[in-house]
Amino acid sequence: MRKKVIAGNWKMNMLPNEAIKFIEELTPLVKDTENEVILCVPYTDLFYALLTAQNTNIKIGAQNMHFEEKGAYTGEISGEMLKSINVEYVIIGHSERRQYFAETDETVNKKIKSAFNVGLKPIVCVGETLEQRESGETEKIITKQTELALDGLSDEQVQNTIIAYEPIWAIGTGKTATKEDANESIKSIRNKIAEKYGQMVADRVIIQYGGSVKSSNAKELFEMSDIDGGLVGGASLKAEEFGKIVNFDK
Repeated sequence: MRKKVIAGNWKMNMLPNEAIKFIEELTPLVKDTENEVILCVPYTDLFYALLTAQNTNIKIGAQNMHFEEKGAYTGEISGEMLKSINVEYVIIGHSERRQYFAETDETVNKKIKSAFNVGLKPIVCVGETLEQRESGETEKIITKQTELALDGLSDEQVQNTIIAYEPIWAIGTGKTATKEDANESIKSIRNKIAEKYGQMVADRVIIQYGGSVKSSNAKELFEMSDIDGGLVGGASLKAEEFGKIVNFDK
């Protein structure tokens, strides 16, 4: 039985004092959950978030990293830097990174390998545009992205990769894939992993849904057979709302 993993992606929001206050508010709301709780916060919040989340069941992640260990990459952060302050997770290949910052399937793959090299757990995003969806290419696009992202990884590394299926047309738009559509897309991702790495590996991979997840739709989404939680954007910026999403099963 796969566990449910609920991760919040704050994007470019929250100052350090706001992050501290948020975690203090969230802690009592989620302390009894059996689901995994992750907050992926801006770099400037990481240290404060890690300190505030000590002795709680809230894990802290970053939203991006560079694939090189060090070097002349002004403005970038390496996986080793994240690991050095005890960051546990990192989002890789979010559609906004692909759209605005020229991320490619190749750089996503390099970042995943680099994350594993330093002991970080990657949350890897895949998803199709509205145009691709309307032309019937959803399965082809997301399975290809998955295949390229995981290329060259060991079975154990694949098992420890969290994949977030985020239809790009549903991110921040208020539109959500139906629970059936989301589940079918995630099934196709799992089938591609089974084809490449075997059914046992595929059965163990956590695959989340992301795209306008909120407390009103979390339960119906997360109770589907292949959806293992969510990567939550806007709704992760309010402690009470995010707490309700984490506690969807209560």
